[in-house]
Amino acid sequence: MRRLWHGVFVAVGVLACLAGGAEAKEKKKVKRAPQATSIAWSQVSGPSLGPAQSIGGYAAGCIAGAQALPPEGTGYQVIRLSRQRNYGHPALNEFLKEFGRKVATAGLGTALIGDMGQARGGPMSFGHASHQIGLDADVWLRLDLPPMGRAGRERLEEIKYVDYDRMRVTEDWSDRQARMIQIAASDRRVARIFVNPAIKLAMCRHGWADRSFLQKLRPWHGHDGHMHIRLDCQPGSPLCEEQAALPDGDGCGEELESWLDRAVPAVERPVPARPTPRAVTLPAACQPVLRAAGTRIASLPPEPASPLR
Repeated sequence: MRRLWHGVFVAVGVLACLAGGAEAKEKKKVKRAPQATSIAWSQVSGPSLGPAQSIGGYAAGCIAGAQALPPEGTGYQVIRLSRQRNYGHPALNEFLKEFGRKVATAGLGTALIGDMGQARGGPMSFGHASHQIGLDADVWLRLDLPPMGRAGRERLEEIKYVDYDRMRVTEDWSDRQARMIQIAASDRRVARIFVNPAIKLAMCRHGWADRSFLQKLRPWHGHDGHMHIRLDCQPGSPLCEEQAALPDGDGCGEELESWLDRAVPAVERPVPARPTPRAVTLPAACQPVLRAAGTRIASLPPEPASPLR
């Protein structure tokens, strides 16, 4: 094996969460106050009323006026709908719908949309520390599945595209995965995308005519079966905390090498039957969002009679 891992096996959820903290060098200071636990945020009845507004940072915030992404659309399907994490800022929903259409037009297959955010954002009881302000979404990299019914989408497993012995992508990796990432990263609305360092390396070695989008691909451990897409703060959200600007260049040099030298494999652990509540300090403006009147989580629209194409 290329290196010792010192027995370190880090949960995918924890690794993905750290991206929200380490990458989120906030430019603004927002008044903060003690908040309810993650359980409270995961059990709200539905989105709050009023215009959409992201509040706080990606790893410590909430969202007012969130909207649910439809369970299926052209070129995409939402997986694990039972988690009720298919909520986001309207700008995120519009991006994902358009992304699905681009994936379909390119003939790549069906994009599988994983966790976005909760109905009012806030901390989740398991799986992520970020995804709190309605501007994050996980998109699985596997493209080998036809459109499926909702029940079948509950039990899917990720394909891991990283060989940790050699720190390279596996034989399952193809130009289709690379093209899907390029489509997402080339969109001007995207702030950055977190991928495993080995996947970043594969993208750097690809013969792209335009390499400018590579700057947005940020290496982060654990993202070996999905990409974590993050949008910038949106107009109308004055309390949204932007991240630091991306480093200059395409990130394919020494910075990437440093990530490859300390990469560790990740394992996804079962969701606990009773997640342990996590207390998180959020902006004071999130308290009224949690307590505000709102809409109840609506029942899902009828499932299409035939798989979407």
